[in-house]
Amino acid sequence: MISQTKIAIPILQEKEEDIINTAQDFVKKGADLLELRIDGIANVNSDIVKNIIESINFPVIATNRSKKEGGFFLGSEKERINILKSCCDLKNVEYIDIELQTDPCLRNFLIDKCREANVKTIISFHDFEKTPSVDYLLKIVNEEKELGDVAKIAVMPRNLEDTINVLAIMSHCDNTIAISMGEIGSYTRVMASKFNAPFTFATGGDVTAPGQIDIETMKLLINMDLMDHDDLLDDI
Repeated sequence: MISQTKIAIPILQEKEEDIINTAQDFVKKGADLLELRIDGIANVNSDIVKNIIESINFPVIATNRSKKEGGFFLGSEKERINILKSCCDLKNVEYIDIELQTDPCLRNFLIDKCREANVKTIISFHDFEKTPSVDYLLKIVNEEKELGDVAKIAVMPRNLEDTINVLAIMSHCDNTIAISMGEIGSYTRVMASKFNAPFTFATGGDVTAPGQIDIETMKLLINMDLMDHDDLLDDI
């Protein structure tokens, strides 16, 4: 059975030409979505982003990570949000990623602009140090789903048990992307398809997160007939 979960490949590069060439390569490799990491673009502004997205001409997730969320954007929060706002009017932008912990006024302003433009939102949460409890993560996901279209959590496991917390979230929540980062959690990226997550992340060459899996391997794994997820989670 062919998985309905789409595969997104992030692009984290500095130069416009390199980004466009890389995007073309990733499309050929079978990506369903491209995540444009705006924060990685040198001397970025709205015009540069517009040119890149129009040149790529393929469905895009627009992401502009702040430093505190593991990104590289050097400008102010208003500048960061305004660049994302400018993406709302671009034809190929399917999703805009908005961090849950963004200042509420700026966050809600951007969410409203996305709704006006009929662009879907991903509300994301990151913890690069630990994996919170299932109850805490459920609270986060419920808050994200109240705000946007897709909930996303990415957390760092300290042991294998932590990764089971992430599976529990996927089993209880629809329209949710739940990732256990690092090598120990890499299998959760594959299991996303077994819980009908809207999409999962792979790499087309440049690794933007620990534990990512290349797209060729991901396509094989997500279409394998693995064990039923209800059996896997009987004891959770």
